[in-house]
Amino acid sequence: MSTDRKKLMAQELLRQKSRELGRTPRKEDFDEVTRSRIKAFLGPWPRALEAAGLKEKRNNLK
Repeated sequence: MSTDRKKLMAQELLRQKSRELGRTPRKEDFDEVTRSRIKAFLGPWPRALEAAGLKEKRNNLK
């Protein structure tokens, strides 16, 4: 499976959990293995949420 496909799957896991919970998912909402895989493909948790479209991208420009 390609890296791009894995990233898409990780994003969909986050979106699916968000729909299921009715809120933005937290790390604690996933088992350790799933959480590790999401972070491996999408980066730190805030960046993973951004990649899945569940959090607005942070603008570091001031």
